[in-house]
Amino acid sequence: MRVLLDENLPDQLREFFVDNIEVVTVSYRGWKGKENGELLKFAADEFDVFITTDRGIPHQQNLDNFEIGIILLETESNRIEDLAPLISQVNAVLKTVNSGEIVRVIPN
Repeated sequence: MRVLLDENLPDQLREFFVDNIEVVTVSYRGWKGKENGELLKFAADEFDVFITTDRGIPHQQNLDNFEIGIILLETESNRIEDLAPLISQVNAVLKTVNSGEIVRVIPN
């Protein structure tokens, strides 16, 4: 499975995913600064899931237009201290998320 982390997420977050998940960042892929619609279009060609904290995506985009699953991390901040505890839940969600679906992950 290939996962793309949005540019608003710290690169260090990659370390918390299970081994069989390939995690690439928007910055590493060279897509930094792209608008969400364009970014999702590019991402859908190469990745299975897009992970973000951008709560506007479900309202701004028609997700039926994109062949990619989206995981929305709903935390207080984009700091690694707030995000890292969610990744065990994300690893579980990655097993079931479908293309065109958005799954919200919130702190326990």
